[in-house]
Amino acid sequence: MSNLFESSQISGMTLANRFVRSATWEGMAADDGAVTPGLTDTMTDLARGGVGLIITGHAFVRPEGQAGPWQLGVYKDELVGGLREMSAAVHDCGGKIVMQLAHAGHFAAEKLTGQPPMVASDSEGLAQSPRREMTTDDIRALVTAFGTAARRAKAAGFDGVQIHSAHGYLLSQFLSPAFNRRQDEYGGHIRNRARIHLEVLRAIRKAVGDDFPVMIKMNCRDFAEGGLTLEDSLAAARMLAAAGLDAIELSGGLLTGGRLSPSRMGIKSPDREAYFREEARAFKAEISIPLILVGGMRSFEVAGQMVEEGRADYISMCRPLIREPDLIRRWKSGDRRRAECISDNQCFKPGMEGKGVYCVTRERGKRR
Repeated sequence: MSNLFESSQISGMTLANRFVRSATWEGMAADDGAVTPGLTDTMTDLARGGVGLIITGHAFVRPEGQAGPWQLGVYKDELVGGLREMSAAVHDCGGKIVMQLAHAGHFAAEKLTGQPPMVASDSEGLAQSPRREMTTDDIRALVTAFGTAARRAKAAGFDGVQIHSAHGYLLSQFLSPAFNRRQDEYGGHIRNRARIHLEVLRAIRKAVGDDFPVMIKMNCRDFAEGGLTLEDSLAAARMLAAAGLDAIELSGGLLTGGRLSPSRMGIKSPDREAYFREEARAFKAEISIPLILVGGMRSFEVAGQMVEEGRADYISMCRPLIREPDLIRRWKSGDRRRAECISDNQCFKPGMEGKGVYCVTRERGKRR
């Protein structure tokens, strides 16, 4: 049996294998962010499909932090009941589920929130207008919101939480010099740019205790001019690990563009997979907490290679599991053909139409 199917633990959370469903916007929540039966079915399909750890789509922690329609929310206590039903359904299928906590920053949907997007720095060159630079009071309120959201996730029976600090969302903006031009204690040196992350981590720990798994998804680099570098990303990761973070999911790139998109297209051969593999090697050399690697995983062999070479402890995927929620079970059964996902990104279009994310290409094939 491959080491990909061995049992392991992250801060006391026992996982059946080393496969993770990376947070993916599903477009299936209610208008106010509440859980729907369709969203619960998506989570249970993944659990039954053999995924060791499911990370939800980004759940917004404050109303003005909503990125788009039909996005999962965790910003008010009234949402806890539905969230509890979803986590219980996953547990009934033998799965583990972590909630990703997020604020969209300049990606917030102003038409939905009714407010100008909050950004790390008003002088940034990559955000749209109008926008509002966060004050220190805004930062304190945001830190509190992350802590309160984590409390709700724990009360709802989730197995842990993940802080979203990748791809140019609000916390990612603070780390990135391309976004963060602040002149106060939250700007300048990486120690300052990572300050809000440490404050968020402390707020979450205060809300959930030391034994509840807390992870982060962060960029290894922005792959954009003037953006976050590998050196600074490693420095932030070291600070977070020392402060008690339990695991890092390593991603990269910005939704605003740059040399490398987080959802790269045309992944047709093994050499195009695991496109953050070199950065993962650097992280594993310096960071002792578990590393989850996302980015173009399509074949069982490459996934195994990343773990065997010590580049990652866990393998994370999102688009392949939209097309094949039972991919991990298929691989475990001995059918090791590469994932059927062709990386065309068509899966997100129906989500924007209120139909939920699904593999458009697969459905077209069924109708032929």
